[in-house]
Order: sequence, then structure tokens, then C-alpha cells
Amino acid sequence: MSNAMNRREFVKSMALTAGALGYWSLVGCNSSPISNGRQNMCGFAAPKLDRVRVGVVGLGMRGPGAVERMAKMQDVDIVALCDIRPKGVKQSQDILKEHGRGPAREFTDGPEDWRNLCQMDLDLVYIATPWEWHVTMAVGAMKNGKHAAVEVPAATDLDGCWELVETSESTGKHCMMLENCCYDFFELQTLNMVRQGVFGELTHAEGAYIHSLVDYMQPKDGKEIYQGAWRIQHNLERNGNLYPTHGLGPVAQCMDINRGNLFLYLTSMSSQQAAFTEHARQTGNLEFADLPSYRGDMNTTLIKCAKGQTIMVQHDTSTPRAYSRIHLVQGSLGMARKWPRKGITLHSKGHRWLDDEEMKEIEAEYQHPLTRTIGDIAKKVGGHGGMDFIMDYRLIYCLKNGLSLDQDVYDAAAWSSVVPLSCKSVASKSTSVEVPDFTRGAWRTNRPLEIVDVDPRLLPMQGVAT
Repeated sequence: MSNAMNRREFVKSMALTAGALGYWSLVGCNSSPISNGRQNMCGFAAPKLDRVRVGVVGLGMRGPGAVERMAKMQDVDIVALCDIRPKGVKQSQDILKEHGRGPAREFTDGPEDWRNLCQMDLDLVYIATPWEWHVTMAVGAMKNGKHAAVEVPAATDLDGCWELVETSESTGKHCMMLENCCYDFFELQTLNMVRQGVFGELTHAEGAYIHSLVDYMQPKDGKEIYQGAWRIQHNLERNGNLYPTHGLGPVAQCMDINRGNLFLYLTSMSSQQAAFTEHARQTGNLEFADLPSYRGDMNTTLIKCAKGQTIMVQHDTSTPRAYSRIHLVQGSLGMARKWPRKGITLHSKGHRWLDDEEMKEIEAEYQHPLTRTIGDIAKKVGGHGGMDFIMDYRLIYCLKNGLSLDQDVYDAAAWSSVVPLSCKSVASKSTSVEVPDFTRGAWRTNRPLEIVDVDPRLLPMQGVAT
């Protein structure tokens, strides 16, 4: 019997036992040890660090921005840079020099040189590589005694999700998925409103990644955007919701997923493919006009939660539509939605959208402490309007001050698991598919995510007017 089957049978047997006893014998919250010598990562906080030493792997589209943001934080040392292309490392070395930082050690000797970086004396490996490397690199970092921060999705198959969980538990090292959309200003405000009970009992949420990427995936004149055309390969090989976490992560936090609530099962359906090949014809990029295996344009996935709520998550990177993550949270007393325009409805205000003046009042009252404290700095530093900076700052802040992270390895696994599970559902005529409980029952007693803040004195900035 495979390890995956052993794990599934174990969780199933525990669920049956819990049903008979009326509670879970695996409590597993508040960083208590769990079976087989593993550390439960719910609410886990690592020891404080005087300075956070970081190695960055992957310096293409996302990595240099992370170097830029972290170079502005006083108590961060970027000690290592890794990419198979020396040009990417050189660009980031220039960024460090511009900020008065010394040069980082370079790792450019082929696709396995990141392993040597992980053996350095550092605290955090920041991974911004193509998807297929995420699990391997995050696991390698943790097994070498480093915390791992990995771009989205953290994994693309269930075995990878479980490997991240089990490695984090066995090493006692953080594995955070870098879901920057959880730190968007409106998403944070929505979370604060949910925590304050403004929307009542939540019943439904919607998220999406609707973003036309055809020009990136159909490069012209040999101008390669995704190194090795890695992103189009995923789209050729899989039909499902390939990039769910931007829309899913923020609403999952509102729904207390893994913290008193759980994804139970999902069903998924994809449309036919049309926009990708039509774009190729319209632009004369005919080598991309006949790709019969390219996935459907629009995927819609529905998730059922343990507390009864439903979540819709959509994925479309081909159709010429305006960008949208939807971000809709609905409850018994009202709802909020970000796209196509910000809007809030409240039972106390009647059956209508709040007007501009009322929206300003709501924002003033329910602005999240993070954006109230460092929002202005975040806008100056940048990164998708500032949310990238808030994410990085909060990550470093927690590591430096010995605090639990806002996103743990169970979130990384659960949110990422929608990728393979949606593909499985699409392939079986939208049959519902169970979502594994990566917490092994600890979700029942794990505390909801708190509304957090930071004290900038505990992680000062440099070169940024405050």
C-alpha cells in the first residue's frame, strides 16, 4: 500500500473515531506536538531572530521585486542569490548595490545549484521559480534547517501538498505560500469587517484569476517571457483551475479555513478552448493556433465547506476580459465585492449598494490595522499597489519577532490542492472530489486568524520616507 493510501486510511479512521466519540483525539493546535514526533504547525512560532538572513532562488519575473522590497528593511540581509541565468543574478546584485548593501553570494551553476544555497548559514529561502520547482526547493530548504517562502501555487499535485506538510512538521520550519492577494488593501478591509461581524454569518464567497496572459504565453520573435515556456506547458498538459490561490486565499481566510472550518469537497467544470487559438490567428502567431490539448478557457470550481458555506473559484487566462479576482464575500447581513467595482451592501442600509460617501465612512471605520500602519509606506515601495510589500514585511516581521505566520503550511496545501483536484473533477465529468484534511483534524480546535498589526520600530525601514 502506498504512503498516500496509508495516510488517507489513517485520516479516515481518525474521522470515524472522532464521530463515535464526539471529538477529535488529535487536538494538534497551539503548536503542540503530534504523532510520530512531528510538530503541529497550527499557530507555530519559531524562535526570534536578531536579523533575518535570506537567500532568493529565482530572479526572473518575481524575484528581483522581492529583493528590492526586502533590501529596504533594516534587519534583513540578502546573503545569497540563485538563478540559472547569470543576468538575473546581476540585476539583483545591482539592486543591492543601489541600496547600499554588500554583494550576495551567487549561485548560477546550473539547475541544481540552489541546493548549495540551502546549505549556507541563513534563515529563509525565498522561492520565486517556475511551479514545478516549488515543492522540491521548499522541501530542500526545510530539510536544511531553513524556513521556506514559496510562490503560488505551492504545489501542483496532492503528493507535493502532503510532502510540504510533512516536511514542515518533521523539521519544525515554516513553509509559507507567498499569496500576496491576502494583503491587498480591500481584501484586508473585508477580512476585518468579517471579523467584526459586519456581514453576519457567511454563506458564500467568490474568487477568481481572470487575467489575459496570451501575449506572455505566445511570445513573438523569440522573446521568451516565461523562461523555457514553462507556463504554457502547464496549460497544455492540464485542464482545470491551474492558478486558484489569488482569488481563493483571501476568502478562505474570511471563511476560517483550517481554523474552525474546512474544505470538504469540490466539483469543477471547464469550457471549451477558443480564445487562445483565436488570439494566435488574430496576431498571426500561427504556431499557437492548433494546440488541441490546450485547456478550456474558463474553469469554474465550486467548493463545499464544513460549516455549510460554498465558494466559487474561476480561472481564465485566455479570454480578452478585464482583470478580475472577483473577491466577493456574502453573509446574512450583507456582502462585499471588489470587481468590477468596489461595492458593499448592508441589511441596515437597504437593498442597494452603498454610495461613495458611505463607502468612505466604511473604509475609515474598518480599515485593517496593517494598511493603517504601513499602508502609505507600502504604496511608496510598491509591488502590485503595495500588497507585495505588506506580505514581505509581515513575513520578515513575524520571523524576526518570533510570531506565528498569517499563512501556514496547511493553508499552502489546502489552497494549492484545488489545482489537482479540479483537474480530476473536470476529467470525470465534474464528479465531486474530496479535499484532504491536511491538518489531520486540528482545524476543529485551531483558532481563527487574528486581525494583526505591526510595530515599525521592531522592523525599521531604510531609504523610505515614513
